[in-house]
Amino acid sequence: MNTAAIRVQISRAQEHEAKTGLLAQHLATQLPHLHAAIELPDTDKNAVMSRFVSAYIEQVPDLLDAANAVAQEAGIESQIKPVLKIAEQYFAQPLQLLEGHSGLEGLLDEAYLAHRLVEEVNDLYIKHLGQPLIPLDMTVANLIAHQLIGEAFANQLDEAVHHAVDEMLNDESFALESVNAYRQHLISPQTGAAWKTWPCMSRQLGVGLNV
Repeated sequence: MNTAAIRVQISRAQEHEAKTGLLAQHLATQLPHLHAAIELPDTDKNAVMSRFVSAYIEQVPDLLDAANAVAQEAGIESQIKPVLKIAEQYFAQPLQLLEGHSGLEGLLDEAYLAHRLVEEVNDLYIKHLGQPLIPLDMTVANLIAHQLIGEAFANQLDEAVHHAVDEMLNDESFALESVNAYRQHLISPQTGAAWKTWPCMSRQLGVGLNV
């Protein structure tokens, strides 16, 4: 995994944001339109959302490194590696529909693609094997990111993720005997322990969902 290159991208985007404030401007226009279910503190809403976006983006290389390490430890590399490679490519070779999106605002789109990819793959694993492939619950954070990106464009990104997952996994993929053998690895105490360092990110950052 070439997560070092992603971290360099993020660092450059943070420098770009410090000079331009483009993400802060984008968030200022989106905040009034956020769904009522998204809970924010009464003060410094813009600062809280800026911190959320930065952490959401920064978590991608951390997640890829952690998932790679867990995959090696649990012996499920052949299942996880293709997912991680696609997530990595979203940063290394951005999709055409991201053209013109730069700085942290552009990386928010790429991070959303990566996190949504993991979410969709997890849903398939839960459906077929009863356990997520990467047991990190990003559902709330992804819903918040969806709102910040904007409904119409986020829906386009969701379509791109669905297309990637459809090409990578289908019902037949889970019918293979070798895949069922992974079930024991997925529910092993070692795999569970390796993931316990990943609490709900949105709550940590003071952003929640009132459902």
